[in-house]
Amino acid sequence: MAVIAGLGGVSPLATDMYVPGLPDMARSLGTSSAGAQATLTAFLLGVIAGQLVLGPLSDLVGRRPVLLLGTSAFAVFSFGCACAPTIEVMTALRFGQGVSGAAGIVVGRAVIVDLYRGVELSRAYATLSAIGALGPVIAPVLGGALLAVAPWRFVFVALALAGAILAMGAARVVPESLPPELRIRGGAGGALRAAGTLLSRPTVLAPVLTMGCLGAAVFSYIAGATFVLHDLLHLPATMSSLVYGVNAVANLGAALLYRRLVRRLRAETLMVIGAVLGLGGQLLLLVLTAAVGSQLWSFCLCLLISVPSFGFLFPAASAVGQSRGRQAPGTMSALLGVAQFSFGAAASPLIGLFGTRSTAPMAVVMGGFLALATAGALVCRHQSRATAGQ
Repeated sequence: MAVIAGLGGVSPLATDMYVPGLPDMARSLGTSSAGAQATLTAFLLGVIAGQLVLGPLSDLVGRRPVLLLGTSAFAVFSFGCACAPTIEVMTALRFGQGVSGAAGIVVGRAVIVDLYRGVELSRAYATLSAIGALGPVIAPVLGGALLAVAPWRFVFVALALAGAILAMGAARVVPESLPPELRIRGGAGGALRAAGTLLSRPTVLAPVLTMGCLGAAVFSYIAGATFVLHDLLHLPATMSSLVYGVNAVANLGAALLYRRLVRRLRAETLMVIGAVLGLGGQLLLLVLTAAVGSQLWSFCLCLLISVPSFGFLFPAASAVGQSRGRQAPGTMSALLGVAQFSFGAAASPLIGLFGTRSTAPMAVVMGGFLALATAGALVCRHQSRATAGQ
């Protein structure tokens, strides 16, 4: 579980660790801030494309070849980024880094569904979510410490080493969880048919769209909180990091609580509870913004209500979706991951379009996606009850 969590967490690390070094990278490669930001976009597009290809591929050829090749390639691309001579080369390498890093996310999730069933599947995803919640706390600290003593290129050297260590760990302890007799036949055509079959089923489409709305809510939180804390409330970087850290720890605690509660309550029920809690935090933020304006205490209070809900939502949505797409777990994992990241990428610019003079735009955008996630969670619970009744 630790290795699989690390494989899924190394791609987010590849963003969180090097963001503080973007200005230095732009100067070093002779580009503008927009050019440096384009490397972030390239990486995100790579993660989306990689999940779309590598998830179904793992259903065809098995988990271990895709996982080991992808993680090893991540190490190679990371080292290439450390040596990139121009911004054009850097952007291309970042795309490759995203594609290869997606293997840990999409195949790791499929390995879990191969190995676990029922309540234990939900508990396994909760464990992954809890470990993954540490990333937003650890990555900025590691990145800042490294950049304090070394140039920005050493961040990618560190990522290359992490990729190499994880590849060796996966080779040693992660089994081939998909036996040949359970693999999809028919090559690329068979994989496409499997994806089409899954998407034609409303019971599969509901958790996929719900996961997309959750991804959009998370990206709205990241983009919106950054603006509010830095530009609107003028918090220093150290205090902003503290706010993010407290919320990440709360998210971890919620995932651990979910892991205990899922023995008593169905994942669909816990998903509804989490969605309602997250939505309630943003509705409260809207009310408090109208009543007292954009205040630090009200903003932090509402985040402490909404952000921990992700500790319920992501493991529940993953478990529900993967259980319903068990005939092609890699393809199902790809659908969930692509929805999460593509919806998130589309949501990021929305807060700026609504204005930047208060905390209300973030509450509206994040709350809107959490409202859609709540509707999706209710649909998932209704579908589960209807199936149980039949």
